[in-house]
Parts: sequence; C-alpha cells; structure tokens
Amino acid sequence: MTLAGHGRYDYVPITERAEFAWPGGNRLAVYLGVNLEHFAFGEGLGAELAPGGPQPDVLNYAWRDYGNRVGAWRMLEMLDALDLPATVLANSAMYGYAPALMAAFRARGDEVAGHGRTNSERQSEMGEATERAMIAEATQAIETAEGRRPKGWLSPWIAESAVTPDLLAEAGYRYTLNWCMDDQPVWMRTRAGPLLSVPYPQELNDIPSIAARKDGAEDFARMIVDGFDEMLEQASRGPSLVMGIALHPYITGQPHRFRPLRRALAHIAAHRDRVWITRAGEIAAHCRDAIPDRLA
Repeated sequence: MTLAGHGRYDYVPITERAEFAWPGGNRLAVYLGVNLEHFAFGEGLGAELAPGGPQPDVLNYAWRDYGNRVGAWRMLEMLDALDLPATVLANSAMYGYAPALMAAFRARGDEVAGHGRTNSERQSEMGEATERAMIAEATQAIETAEGRRPKGWLSPWIAESAVTPDLLAEAGYRYTLNWCMDDQPVWMRTRAGPLLSVPYPQELNDIPSIAARKDGAEDFARMIVDGFDEMLEQASRGPSLVMGIALHPYITGQPHRFRPLRRALAHIAAHRDRVWITRAGEIAAHCRDAIPDRLA
C-alpha cells in the first residue's frame, strides 16, 4: 500500500542532520509570534469563547476584538519592559481597522509577516487564482504600510490548498510558518524553488492550549517555562533548535492570563545570554547561509 504524500520534504531524523549554530554560537533560537487579527462582523469564521449562536454573534466577535483594543497594548508594554522582539502575524485588514496598533509595533522595529486578509476566511477553500489574488492583496497592504515586502507567511487557520507553498514562493516569500512538523527549519520544495519552513508552535500556542484544550493560565505559562528549559538543555548537547511561542492578545492579553505569561517570558529573557531571542524572519535569513545544503 502506498499512502498519498505531499512531496514537499523528505524524512530526515533530527539526529542525522548537518550541524549548525545560531549567531553567537547559540544553540537555541526563540521567537514570539504575536497574532493581530480582524474578523468580519456577522459572517465568516472566528474563534469562539462560547458556542456561537445565530449571526450576528456579538459575544465572540467582541471577545476577539478585545485583543486589538486592550490586550495587544498590554503586550506591547510587556515586550518593551522585557526588551523582547516580536514577529507580528498580521491580517492585512488590521491596517484599515487598527492603524495605531500596527504603527506601535512598527515603531518597535518588529517584523510583520503575512497572515492573510482576515481570519474570517480560509485559503484552503479558494481556487488557485483567487488564492493568488488574496496573497497579492495582503502582501501589497503590508508593503505599502511597512515600506518593505513581508518575507514570511502564516495562513489564517493554518489552512493551505494543494498549491499554497508554490504560490507563496512565486509571490517572493522566503519562509512559511504553516508546517509544525519539526524543531528545526526545513527546506520545502515548490514549483518556484525552495521555501523554508520555520517551526511555528501548535503546542505553545494559546488557542490550542487555552481555547481548545481548556488549559489554565498557569498551565500555559508553565508549559512555556518547561518547554524552554527542556529545549535549552537538549540544544546544549544536541542539534540547534527553534522555539516559537504563539500569542493571541484576545486570549493571553486578558489580565488573569497576562500575569502568568509575563512571568514565563521574564524567565526566558533572564537567559538571553544563552539563547538567541530573535524574530522568525531573522531565523529564516540565517538559515539561507547556515543550512544551504538542504535546498531541495
């Protein structure tokens, strides 16, 4: 029996890969992915605090909007206080809806990666021409506002069509965050050449953890600390690793979750002399020189 496959990358155990290090000789790279998302009112997809009723679903819409109005501003203050960079995973609709929030992250020098137009839609449901146009629209909005084209992409809902990696490479993207299959960056094949998969977490991610599995705030914070300590120990005696932490301000920007989160991130910041605390785009840029032998 032969199972259907994707053909994007080969199976290579992490124990059998070429050795490399991060800048400064560090073995562990850590980045924060801050998701800034805007949703249509009265239609489309959206994470749910409580089972959604008939549209307009005011409860869940307003809960998500709290992140843009309040939670993200708390995160900005915390990131400044802890001197932590961020990769902003932005729906392009954010530029029209909350320009002041996008400007605040821009003022910090943070990277903005593409995250579709809105999380009210999935690109896996689009035809190829429609998906190509959506990527182009979102990309142009970021380039216009930021003065530079985004290099990385995270699909809304991590939803891909069969040709998403091809379309991203054709649009000039250097890396994708959609595939969570590894603790190291992995080169993927596309019809337009190689595209780097940078690890994006589905475990250290507040939506699967808190919204889906119903983990408590302290549980999520402890997961971050334990994951960091374990990966730092493993990287010190084995392959270099990437640790991503995915945050949604409408979830971990809530006051009772924010305090444990701050403690967990302060723990990481206290070890900055032993790890490379960076942004996803800088990880991808380093890999083009550090692991070029993996180009497919």
